[in-house]
Amino acid sequence: MDRLNRTWPQTFVLTGFGAPGPVRPLAFLATLGVYVLTLASNSFIIVLVQADAGLSTPMYFFLGVLSFLEVWYVSATVPTLLLTWLRGRPPIPAAGCFLQLYAVHSLGMTECSLLAVMALDRHLAICRPLHYPALMSRKAQLGLAGAAWVAGFSAALVPAGLTAALPFCRKQVAHYFCDLAPLMRLACVDTAWHARVHGAVIGVATGCNFVLILGLYGGILRAVLKLPSAASRAKAFSTCASHVTVVALFFGSAFVVYVGLPGSQAEGTDKCIALVYTFLTPFLNPIIYTLRNKEVRAAVKRVTIRVGTALNQH
Repeated sequence: MDRLNRTWPQTFVLTGFGAPGPVRPLAFLATLGVYVLTLASNSFIIVLVQADAGLSTPMYFFLGVLSFLEVWYVSATVPTLLLTWLRGRPPIPAAGCFLQLYAVHSLGMTECSLLAVMALDRHLAICRPLHYPALMSRKAQLGLAGAAWVAGFSAALVPAGLTAALPFCRKQVAHYFCDLAPLMRLACVDTAWHARVHGAVIGVATGCNFVLILGLYGGILRAVLKLPSAASRAKAFSTCASHVTVVALFFGSAFVVYVGLPGSQAEGTDKCIALVYTFLTPFLNPIIYTLRNKEVRAAVKRVTIRVGTALNQH
């Protein structure tokens, strides 16, 4: 505890985004509105997947798990963003700052693994349809989802732990949440070694999953091109389009921020790009996965009729 008192300031200060005073209330309301919609839409998917038997397939099970993760992921960063709009530069206790750092990275790396698991599900469904029910049993679904969470929360211990052990000479974090690069800029010592370790851990966690996704979709592409009719090829591609879009958004923005960390991005650039994977992607995921999905629309209709009938009976 004495060592922590010597190396940690009592609080860090989140500088957030520079904006004129009159703009802040509007930014707060817009951020709050998107945050509430994100929570509501992802929660709706979780409830719908549980409530409708027509969505009791592995694909929708993993979509429900992804929505559950997104509720926590967006909640790990947006409350402090809202505070920066309200209070300008809110202080955050040092312990809370490092806890937020761990939460953001553990949830982010869990999402990397979960997106790879969802690609595996699509690969098995398209490339091995006869064996798909046995390969993707309920036990396998739970095991794969659990492994994604364990992998993410385990890998995040390394960058969070190493960063928390640094001595800090300054306390103004140039971000709207506690992230690696802004915190490392505040350290009193050379962080080159830490940066290499962080890059290795995050690179393995994101890079291996990304390469796995590319390999699985390579197999899907070969299988789909062998299908006899254009209609069957279009149907197969349509089941993957939403996932590919989410993968591109999430991995693209995360690679820009974390590859070459720290100092590869101009100070302030990383927090703008971070909005994509911590805020925009959780908001867009329910829209991307459900907007053109006939099964989800049919499930909504069935659940609505069932609820309406139950209310009328009472």
